[in-house]
Amino acid sequence: MFAASSLPQMGVLCAALCSFAAGQDKSLHNNESGTVAGDPKLASIVSQVEAAQAENRTKVPYQIIRKYRVFPSSNPNAASEVVAEVDFRPPNTKNYVIQARSGSSHAEEAVRRILDREVEASAQGRPIPTASMLRDNYDVTYLGEDLVEGHSCFLLGLAPKRKDKNLISGRGWVDERLFLIRQIDGDLVKTPSWWVKKVHMRLVFDDVGGTWLQTSTKAEADVRVFGNQTLTSGIVEYRSPGVVATQYPHGEFHNSAMAP
Repeated sequence: MFAASSLPQMGVLCAALCSFAAGQDKSLHNNESGTVAGDPKLASIVSQVEAAQAENRTKVPYQIIRKYRVFPSSNPNAASEVVAEVDFRPPNTKNYVIQARSGSSHAEEAVRRILDREVEASAQGRPIPTASMLRDNYDVTYLGEDLVEGHSCFLLGLAPKRKDKNLISGRGWVDERLFLIRQIDGDLVKTPSWWVKKVHMRLVFDDVGGTWLQTSTKAEADVRVFGNQTLTSGIVEYRSPGVVATQYPHGEFHNSAMAP
């Protein structure tokens, strides 16, 4: 179990995920093309990613159960865990309720902050983080092709155009058939706090019940004094629109402030 001194680690991990989840809300249609302009194949990939993401906006309600784990990177067995139910109703209503917690109460506080920012971003009509990640925010380079969980992908290099805590310096994998982003992996180009020397993030996306969702996240932070800390999250259950409609026949979802 975490001691009270674990609060700084959890706070900075939360800050990293909060800032990234709530950011990236600029328009996709900026004329700044960066590296894309000099490579017709890359320009075509980027344009098709933008079109696919615009078409893929979630049109049906869903409910997911997500598990979060917070632990020293050297000792995953010392994890505090939080289980949250997240409800979404199109076009932009999202809420959650914490279902269970084990370990430190600070882990739940950190997860609530992450989810509160997610609810806020949804209410403001912001897309998922990848939806506006390319032309406005990055110089994109074509690195070749690769496989992600058996899916053929274009591999893109992502070089942020500015020092921004919402941007990742690293790589993105774009599904060759769907032109949707399956994975992003790299370092936050600007850390969210003096406490944090470096944050490495991996975000994974996939089709879940006909909806393209972020299925898992892993953030590893090198925190001053406390060392390396890790926060992970992943979907453990998906509930279909029919189930959601049965549970909430009048369209009323949980209040995010409710206790289980």
